[in-house]
Amino acid sequence: MDNLQRFLRTRRSIRLFKSDPIPAAIIQCILETALFAPSAHNSQPWRFCVVKDSSQKTHLAESMAAEFRRDLEKDGRPEPEIIAQLDRSRQRIIEAPLLVILCADIACMDEYPDSKRQRAESIMVLQSTALAGLQLLLAAHAEGLGGVWTCGPLFTPKTVRSALSLPKSWKPQAMFFLGYPAESPALPERKSLDEVILYR
Repeated sequence: MDNLQRFLRTRRSIRLFKSDPIPAAIIQCILETALFAPSAHNSQPWRFCVVKDSSQKTHLAESMAAEFRRDLEKDGRPEPEIIAQLDRSRQRIIEAPLLVILCADIACMDEYPDSKRQRAESIMVLQSTALAGLQLLLAAHAEGLGGVWTCGPLFTPKTVRSALSLPKSWKPQAMFFLGYPAESPALPERKSLDEVILYR
């Protein structure tokens, strides 16, 4: 296995970070590399909201927690469990050195007269945006940073858009926590090729 293949296989989901700040030049480099992801029609529909300010992180965490609480209450979860989940969610957002909210800009979508093609277009925009997310994680890994992809914004899109004053056409898809790793997790078990591939 060559060094590049080994590099690609050593990326891990990191959830614990050192408090060290990430230099602005490295943040810029990571985001610029993310722009080189492929996209359908070369539409490049990805948009990034970078959150470094501690008050903004706290505001986002509290806003998302309020909606999360309502969902957990609807699920009938006991109050101690709700409090524990909300505390964990808040702390992850507040303590991460850097947040990146990945959005799909629906203004990039082509318009079709029929619902079938319009649905396909919508999926292509989301798939393209997701590819930029992976590119972002690999770019962070190349700079010695750790990161984790989380999908909380999918459950609270209006709340995230409002808390961060995002443009109306930006649809929040994911939130990345980035920073210098304070853990070295083992490789999670992977399915074998025989389980996931067909040759025809």
